[in-house]
Amino acid sequence: MVLSLKDIRNVLVLGCGTLGARVGLRFALSGFQVKMYDIDKDIFPSAKTSQTQLLQYLAKKKLFNPQKTEEVLNSITWTTSPQLAAQEVHLINESVTEDVEVKLKVWEQFGVLSPAYTIFTTNTSFLLPSMFAEASGRPGRFCAFHFHDIFHANVVDIMPHAGTEKWVTELLVALSTVLEQVPVYVEKESPGYIFNSMLIGVLNSACTLLADGIGSVETIDKSWMGNLKTGIGPFGMMDAIGLDTAWHVAKRHEGRVNKKFISLLRQMIDDGKLGVKSGQGFYSYPNPRFKDPNFLS
Repeated sequence: MVLSLKDIRNVLVLGCGTLGARVGLRFALSGFQVKMYDIDKDIFPSAKTSQTQLLQYLAKKKLFNPQKTEEVLNSITWTTSPQLAAQEVHLINESVTEDVEVKLKVWEQFGVLSPAYTIFTTNTSFLLPSMFAEASGRPGRFCAFHFHDIFHANVVDIMPHAGTEKWVTELLVALSTVLEQVPVYVEKESPGYIFNSMLIGVLNSACTLLADGIGSVETIDKSWMGNLKTGIGPFGMMDAIGLDTAWHVAKRHEGRVNKKFISLLRQMIDDGKLGVKSGQGFYSYPNPRFKDPNFLS
């Protein structure tokens, strides 16, 4: 059964971490009914808080009518039941941890539970859709649909594997505009898509400079931010991405990444420093130094 854009009404987000919560909110803002699924119900309160804070931020920027807050949040339901999550869902976007075995188990499970018409998309940062397409049981309906920041960097990567049916990618391109995202079609499977493949070079250079004692975290970020007039530097970006995700990406590119970079990230992860989501990374959150108005002074 081929679906069209108007057929997509119910959306399921697998994984309620930082990015999953943002993806779910973006779909809700665009008028979809959203289910948020995670195996750990303890993550729900922080995910709900982040969604509420995002709505407040958007309202402050006059990008959202705060009178619609209740309506938007009521369109999102939360569950730890895979059976309930999969009922009558038209599209799934998966944002679980960047671990091959975990993702394979998730897709095997939801491939069985989901209706035959469901479209499967993965939000993986560096793994390839072809690694999970067969496990889902419907490789033709499987595609990478990879979001970035969503509300600041509104780009979404659409990366099919060799067996993805053409209508699926065409539908996802159309869906991107409904979600107020810029669709970037990746013609050939590539770890890291396009932007992340370029970004890994920058992050590798920053960590090499730090590990070699050339500059401190703040000094390196100041150089980047001051020259490019951006509000965040390489280490702030890594904190936002999640140091565990950054480590997985670095490991995936091990041949072109300085080993000091990988070791540094591994040590921070072992110390419980995951970035924004843990409150501590290269900076402390919610008020990192680089957001200080006088940071570049």
